[in-house]
Amino acid sequence: MDELVEVRRSRRARRWTLSVPWGGPAVLVVPSYMPDPEVSRVVEHHRDWILRERAKQRPRLRLDPAMVSEAEGRRAARELVHMLCEEEGDALGVRWSRIEIRDQRSRWGSCSTRGTLSFNWRLVLAPYEVLDYVVVHELCHLREPNHSRRFWRLVEARRPGWRTHRDWLHEHGPELLAFRPAA
Repeated sequence: MDELVEVRRSRRARRWTLSVPWGGPAVLVVPSYMPDPEVSRVVEHHRDWILRERAKQRPRLRLDPAMVSEAEGRRAARELVHMLCEEEGDALGVRWSRIEIRDQRSRWGSCSTRGTLSFNWRLVLAPYEVLDYVVVHELCHLREPNHSRRFWRLVEARRPGWRTHRDWLHEHGPELLAFRPAA
């Protein structure tokens, strides 16, 4: 239909959604019953917005896929995350059951109800302070399993500059998540 947009039809979709993932075509998910002329109208109506969003996606991190392998990144992330968890876990008075280094497509970290901490290996490509913030954020969830004011006060007590690191992830995170090392 249009090289600018990949159209996906879904039986579950009740209305259309449009996203512009880093480094790929825009994705328009439409209900399976939506007629082609209406799909074309949505694409045409949002063409300028798509182009503006794509223009914002200039590579700024200067990541070279040939300079790092996923295996090296995972090893480095595991080492740093374990070190930070040991230090900060003691300071927070929390224990975890397991630490996993994963290849998530949309998350930096998570904390399960069973105490498993999971982290995206690409955090090792971010500034150290950003990785540190994400680890502390997830450790704080072991004490406060939500994003309440009490949770954010705990994060603030451990990392007063946390907003700067969260903002870095908002700005550069999509590029980092799209990074694929050379095979």
